[in-house]
Amino acid sequence: MQFPLWVSLTNVFLALTLFSLSLVGTAAIAAPASTKDRAALSQSEPKTNTMPETSEVIVHPVNMIASNAYLLETPEGLILVDAGIPFSERQVYRKMREIGRDDLKLIYITHAHIDHYGAANAIREKTGAPIAIHKDDAATMALGRTELGTVRDWKRLSDVTLPYIEPLLRVTPTEADILLEDGDSLEEYGINAYVMHTPGHTPGSTTLIVNDTMAFAGDLVASGRKVHAQRSYAQDWLEVAQSLVRLAKAGPEIIYPGHGSEPITLEQLQNIDPNYVEP
Repeated sequence: MQFPLWVSLTNVFLALTLFSLSLVGTAAIAAPASTKDRAALSQSEPKTNTMPETSEVIVHPVNMIASNAYLLETPEGLILVDAGIPFSERQVYRKMREIGRDDLKLIYITHAHIDHYGAANAIREKTGAPIAIHKDDAATMALGRTELGTVRDWKRLSDVTLPYIEPLLRVTPTEADILLEDGDSLEEYGINAYVMHTPGHTPGSTTLIVNDTMAFAGDLVASGRKVHAQRSYAQDWLEVAQSLVRLAKAGPEIIYPGHGSEPITLEQLQNIDPNYVEP
């Protein structure tokens, strides 16, 4: 999750209010984008891929109120990257109607936080599309939980406040249909894409790499007034820094963040100092 670090010791409800207010208004990216092939350097080798080197993909951003989601349109069908907070599923259905397609093939969740999988179960029930998440985040999602870890530089405050906040962020338990691992290919869903494990924010945070040119990075990075790495909550701050370096080495041309109004360029990504996110 991306939200300010204002947490009150004396008023948990104030903390939740600030949490909610910080999520509202994170606008989705305005225009769809198509991609072409580009060679990339990646530390993660996808599994054997029989797809062509590129697959035609059109990115349709979906404003999920509290976060960004993306419908990826291919000739074979639609893939949803992240599913927003509970009751935001109508945003996805509206975008599908705009596209003129109802063939949702997969719901890909970048990590098990309420603002990224909250509506996934409802979307699965309506469309029949399976839900995929990294195996290290599957148990948390199955319990309907959101585990925030620690607030950067405020560990003592985190230890006091987060045990009260996290139970209030629980949603419908959501069992995954597909457990992902680093390097898994999504070729069977009609897209030239693979899973890059980018942990830190959560143990099972992942980035979806499409055509070696696009990266859907969840909460590893964010845009807004300034492009930045995750700076609010994490399970492991050192892993956040390491994941940032790994993604930059993969060399995607464009990075779609889980929060923020603009996509991120490779140059912007490479200019983020990974030492900043270390505790």
